[in-house]
Amino acid sequence: MKILLWLALAIALVVNISSSFIIEDSTRQALVSVSTGAIALASGITLFMKRERNRNRNRNPNPSS
Repeated sequence: MKILLWLALAIALVVNISSSFIIEDSTRQALVSVSTGAIALASGITLFMKRERNRNRNRNPNPSS
């Protein structure tokens, strides 16, 4: 699951950056930019939330000194 989120994040960022150079129509460029931005934000937030959940799960509640 994480690999797909990283892949979606990477592709969305590349498409978002390159869309301003490739697409000349401002309406189309804005639509592509908004949609890829939403995908990048969603996958980034999901990756962050999964990181926090795994980090708390692996903690030892009673650490021995």
